[in-house]
Amino acid sequence: MPLSSRAKAILQALFVTLLWSSSIILIKKYLMDVPPLTFTGIRYMLAFLFLLPGLIKRKDEVTQLSSADWRYLVILGLVYYTITQGGQFMALVHLDAITMSLLLNFTGPMVAVLGLIFLKEPVSRLQWGGMAIFLIGVLVYFLPVTTFPKSTLGMGLALITMVSNSIAAVMGRGVNREQRLDPLVVTGISMGIGAVVLLAGGVAVQGFPPLELRVWLMLLLISGFNTALAFWLWNRTQQTLTAMESSMINNSMLIQITLLAWIFLGENVSLIGVIGLIISVVGLFLVNWQPAKRKA
Repeated sequence: MPLSSRAKAILQALFVTLLWSSSIILIKKYLMDVPPLTFTGIRYMLAFLFLLPGLIKRKDEVTQLSSADWRYLVILGLVYYTITQGGQFMALVHLDAITMSLLLNFTGPMVAVLGLIFLKEPVSRLQWGGMAIFLIGVLVYFLPVTTFPKSTLGMGLALITMVSNSIAAVMGRGVNREQRLDPLVVTGISMGIGAVVLLAGGVAVQGFPPLELRVWLMLLLISGFNTALAFWLWNRTQQTLTAMESSMINNSMLIQITLLAWIFLGENVSLIGVIGLIISVVGLFLVNWQPAKRKA
């Protein structure tokens, strides 16, 4: 039985989040010595260069973009890449990673509300229930190891990152669901703009350190597959999935990173943590499950 377009989009989105989750493991294992903000700028700039041949191939479409299209893609690039990605690393300077991850998992409900207001995308009662169950699982997973944050600046930066991530999710869905622009054009232009500002800021704040050949090879791997390919596929899935559905699938990275860290880094998970992850999986399933409609 052939898969529906929605089922294919869900599987592609899960594959993308798996690529992003594996990036965290690779960075933690091989690239911890690279300044994080500069690393992020290099990563997205290299990814843009991977996408550049595709943009050149679609130069007719690029040249036909209206001024409104350019403004939208510029704002999307600054919000999605510069502010969200850069803000996350700036927040981690003043905030522990556990609290940061906990806050980012609340992006889903915010995207649901913003999508309802600006995109007129309804959320079913089953999906609201799934989101609630997912967040309960997140709290069960994180709260036993989370301490009250002592940095007001860190909390402020984390909240800005969460809001910008939510806005970017709604903007990405908004431009992709029209299917007027090629997903590669959306990805390449927005990423290129965000990467230039992000790299310039990273070099200004942290400098450009000398990198060994193995580091450059790892950067090329992450930039090509885990960034350029992944974001292009993600924009394609947003042609089908609502902003809220995409955001909740993105939150599945919590589960994937935990499993990958256990397998490849030997990091242990407590029993309460496992229970939290199981509850979260149930919530994610309910968000993306559409019961078959009974015939009259």
